Amino acid sequence: MSRQDLELTAEEAEDTNMRGKKLAIDQAAELAQEGSPTAEAEPGAAAAPEAPSEIEQLKAERDQLVDRLARLQAEFENARKRAERERIENREFVTGSVVEQFLPVLDNFDLALKATGSAEQLRSGVTLIVKQMEEILNKMQVAAIPTLGEAFDPRIHEALGTVDRDDMPDQHVAEEIRRGYRLRERLIRPALVRVAHNPNQVNE
Repeated sequence: MSRQDLELTAEEAEDTNMRGKKLAIDQAAELAQEGSPTAEAEPGAAAAPEAPSEIEQLKAERDQLVDRLARLQAEFENARKRAERERIENREFVTGSVVEQFLPVLDNFDLALKATGSAEQLRSGVTLIVKQMEEILNKMQVAAIPTLGEAFDPRIHEALGTVDRDDMPDQHVAEEIRRGYRLRERLIRPALVRVAHNPNQVNE
C-alpha cells in the first residue's frame, strides 16, 4: 500500500467517526425532546387526575331535583288526604247537627202512633208535629215556596197540569200538589202545582 492510500484511509476513518458522533448527538436530542413536559403522551400512558366533569355535576343536580320532587309529591298526597278527611268530618258534623234537631220530631211521631185517642185528636197531634218541623226548618233558613195565587214561575214551580178557573188570573197557581223549598236563595226542590187557565182572559 502506498503512502497516498494510507492517507485516504485515515481520512475516511475520521469522516466515519464524525458521522457516528453526529448520529449519537441527534439521537440524544430526540430522546431529550420526547422526555420533555411538552412532548405528547404516548398511547396508553396514565393521565393525570382531572376535576369533576360537567356531566357529573349535572347528574348530581338531577338527583337532587328528583329527591326534591319525591318529597313534594309526598307532601301533596298527605295534604290531599288531610283535606279529604277534614271534608268528611265537616260533612258528618253538619249532618249530625241536622239529625239532632229532627230527633224530637221523630219522638213526637212515635208518641202519636202509640196514642189511643180519636181521629180528631190524632189529627191535632200531627198538626203540632208539622208546626214543630216548620220551626226547625225556619231556624235552618229553609223556607217554603209561595204557590197559591202566585204567578206561575218555571224557576220555582213545576206544572203538573192546568185547570179551568174563571175566578183566577190566567197562568197563576191554582193548586199546590207538593210543597217546594229553598235554602236561602238556593232552590232545594220546586213546588209541584196546577196552573189556572182562564178562558175569559185568553179570549180577550
